[in-house]
Amino acid sequence: MNQKTFRNRMSSVKSAFGLMLLLLILPLQILAAELGEAGKRLAALPGVSDVETLKSTHFPEKYVFFIKQQLDGKDASRGTFEQRVVLCHRGFDRPTVLVTEGYDANYALREGYIEELSKLFDTNIITVEYRYFDKSMPNPCNWDYLTVENSLYDLHHVNKTLHAMYKGKWIATGISKGGQTTMFYRSYFPDDVDISVPYVAPLNKGVEDGRHEKFLQYQVSTKENRQKVLNFQLLLFKRKAALLPMFEKYCNEKKYVFNASLPEIFDFSVFEYAFAFWQWGEDINQIPASDTDDKKVFDYWINMCEPSYFTNYNATASFDVQAARELGYYGYYTKPFKKYLSIKTAKGYLKRLMVPKGAENVKFSPALYNHTVDFLTKNDPKMVYIYGDIDPWGASGIYGLPFTKNKKNLHVYMCPGGSHKARILSFPEPTRQEIINLISGWLKE
Repeated sequence: MNQKTFRNRMSSVKSAFGLMLLLLILPLQILAAELGEAGKRLAALPGVSDVETLKSTHFPEKYVFFIKQQLDGKDASRGTFEQRVVLCHRGFDRPTVLVTEGYDANYALREGYIEELSKLFDTNIITVEYRYFDKSMPNPCNWDYLTVENSLYDLHHVNKTLHAMYKGKWIATGISKGGQTTMFYRSYFPDDVDISVPYVAPLNKGVEDGRHEKFLQYQVSTKENRQKVLNFQLLLFKRKAALLPMFEKYCNEKKYVFNASLPEIFDFSVFEYAFAFWQWGEDINQIPASDTDDKKVFDYWINMCEPSYFTNYNATASFDVQAARELGYYGYYTKPFKKYLSIKTAKGYLKRLMVPKGAENVKFSPALYNHTVDFLTKNDPKMVYIYGDIDPWGASGIYGLPFTKNKKNLHVYMCPGGSHKARILSFPEPTRQEIINLISGWLKE
């Protein structure tokens, strides 16, 4: 082979190699072009991967990404998993709301997503999907690492990583189980954020706390309205012979599998009605009358008390593990229905029916409850608790507890007529403006 031929062939090889290299690099260049300034900075952070652009009607830049987390927050040798996070960017000079989600974060992917505090105070949003939910489920699934403490180390790591981008004030907030997470996060990492706003966050003492049943019996709304709810439950039991075949057909068509017989699941779904009714602030005038036909009674009830709730493989099964282990839950008052029941007792229903396979042996510890009460007793963090006064979860909240007295910074607000949907904007004036002014003042300090 002469030198000319060799040079020509080498030139062809180089051209082919260059073309191949260009084809490999081009998608990266296109991706980089799609990322705004916040996206580029985000993608450069340690442990961050798979940054994807999302559409938003409220923010100039929005991304979903994954961040590497330790399975055990205190021991890196236990392995890692990828946790999904959504970033809504408004400005590097703006405050940042850290949404401490308690479940999955699918809702945050929506184009129109915005959070109340972000709307009120013009902030960025970082929404962290809770470990062991949806895209943040470790593989394999070892329930030993699903602890509140480990979830708080997740938040701590996200916080420290993204503080490189956002150096202004940070607000932690969450709703329901996410509100619990906000509260626990402040007690474990008190200096991570400047302000905490837990919405409708219970602080339960046990797997069946006991306060919820008394609330539903004696405290919520009026005696007349409580009786209307109870009467509908009695109606369901009195019509059990007619409704149970409909219930069985419904569950069989949905292919639900339970850890108890369908007559027992029927009973539990009737118990659940009272809690669900008040939790979501349903209309007392929409309760079917005693002469309503079976089909309408069934449809109304099943729409409010989906029996899949009592399976041990539903989308919130990970929560059931935590409720049985440390978050606690509620029980059922069954005395008025005794003569209609297929079950001997409702005690222990959470573990018997709802805790998934592999986690049946979890035992409740009051350590988290005790730790949180101790922190809130000894400290006065900038926190605003929001509750609704007809929400059963508020019965195990911190409203009115001794350690909330005589605090300068810790504020607890109970919204009149508010359900589990209670938010700052749910309050009447002037309370609404009082809360907004309080948080606004803290942000300006």
